[in-house]
Amino acid sequence: MATRSRRPLPAPAPAAQPPASFVPNATSQDLSSFEFTLITLMFGFQSWVQSCMDAAGFRGLSPMDILVLHAVDHRARSRKLADICMVLNIDDSHLVAYALKKLLAAGLVAATVTGRERHFATTPAGEEACLVYRKVREEHLVPSLAWLADRDGVLGESAGLMRTLTALYAQAGRFATAATAGRPRPPPLHTKR
Repeated sequence: MATRSRRPLPAPAPAAQPPASFVPNATSQDLSSFEFTLITLMFGFQSWVQSCMDAAGFRGLSPMDILVLHAVDHRARSRKLADICMVLNIDDSHLVAYALKKLLAAGLVAATVTGRERHFATTPAGEEACLVYRKVREEHLVPSLAWLADRDGVLGESAGLMRTLTALYAQAGRFATAATAGRPRPPPLHTKR
């Protein structure tokens, strides 16, 4: 029986190291703590959105579908795909387009063609889904936040802080992209085996 010679596997590439001048300071450490909390808040919020819509009697929608439905329903006017993406701060329009496709199939959203663009609006069933969602939210989430009622304006201040942080993260992302624009780009990581 012939044996095959085995070649040694290549050594793994060394992990990227921060620049030698990088020393985390208190602000950086606080930001790391904030970002971890933000991650858990993000997934907790997505879980809540889905649970709330399920309790409203509209099962089978993902958190993205539900958020797109609410963005379409907001102020009861039709919106273009680009408008929905802008309102939700989503760069990848394919995510929103797929959610709209699912909402159209479910009969919660209708599309009309104006010129070369499609405009989306909620159907009566979609309006009902949003209304019942709000009722479930008022019944189950709002009372849980009653302890904040004693602290005037804390939710409004928090929303303002989050909008500011959203803008700062977007600006930092643009700066990082601009700073590395002239450098050769490494190949993308292989994520499939």
